Amino acid sequence: MAQHGQVLKLRARRSDGKAVWAYRYRVNGSRSKRPQVGGFATRAQAERALRRELERLRPGRQVMLAELVEEYLRVHQAAPATIEKLRWLLAKATAAFGEVRLVDLRADEICGWRRTLPEGHRFEATQALRQVLNAAVAWQLLDVNPARRGVANPLRRFPEKRPFESWEEIRAVAAQHGPVTGPMIVFGAATGLRPAELVALEQRDVDCGGGVVFVRRQFVRGQIKQTKTRRSVRAVPLQGAALEALDQLPESDGSLLFPAARGGYLDLHNFRAREWRPAQIAARIDPIRRPYDLRHTYATFALRAGISIFDLSRFMGASLAMIDKHYGHLARDGRQHAIALLDAYARDTAAWTPNGRRARQRKPARRQRQRRR
Repeated sequence: MAQHGQVLKLRARRSDGKAVWAYRYRVNGSRSKRPQVGGFATRAQAERALRRELERLRPGRQVMLAELVEEYLRVHQAAPATIEKLRWLLAKATAAFGEVRLVDLRADEICGWRRTLPEGHRFEATQALRQVLNAAVAWQLLDVNPARRGVANPLRRFPEKRPFESWEEIRAVAAQHGPVTGPMIVFGAATGLRPAELVALEQRDVDCGGGVVFVRRQFVRGQIKQTKTRRSVRAVPLQGAALEALDQLPESDGSLLFPAARGGYLDLHNFRAREWRPAQIAARIDPIRRPYDLRHTYATFALRAGISIFDLSRFMGASLAMIDKHYGHLARDGRQHAIALLDAYARDTAAWTPNGRRARQRKPARRQRQRRR
């Protein structure tokens, strides 16, 4: 245990003749070494430096990163799936710094560790380490977060989105599937639901009379994950293609809208390898799309049709920034469509006066008529 320490005036003097101050302390009892640090101009400076050093050496500051991670995961309030993913991400940091004291973590070493991570989860693993060290700062185990100061963590480059080019391609792929998964593919492209939301849909979620489907849950890693709040439930409008897909579904007594062949929830991992990819090869789709690309297709078609990003963000359950970042550039003819809408609006407004009457064509001024004569 560190003692309170001592501040003292040294015999040596500065070049201007003023006193020089220092501090010293013991770490492990009276027989241990007593480090001394000097060179302070005033007693107050030496006392502040001593307090900082003793604060750094107090018992709580001897915590290792691995111990902090375990404690953080124990008290962190989140869904089990979130805790599991966070534990996996933090394992990347504990493998490198698990036996390092928190006060000995250095920003340059964290930068070097970050460069060794695969690009696929480099950003997420660094964010997870920052999150834990932020808790260490809040718990007064650290003064600053070494994973934030001087450690850049830019977002990773997301793979290029490859939406389907047309409904003909989507229906060609759906034709290669069974009586349930085929309509599910068309329904996914017509609603933009995530694959995990598609397989979790129930019969009661569809309101054909109101023309909407309600998204209330997801099927993730073998478990049903409900929306965080009631306000998170969203209603997605059903266009004609979605209603046609529902009409093609066989009669079922179960609660699921798109059940597996043997009942229960569809296994997306097996579906992707056994049905999805072979169906695209048979339909001569190149390049091969992912099931999630049905969602990208919906976003692309919606933007090309002129749906605003405000409405699209509500339908897709994503923020405006996320829609603009990931899907806005997919609307190849978005600019031309915007120009057409603005020109049409300009023509309509030019033909009407503020009183609601059509503006009459102006006659040439009297002087101009006289000149023509």
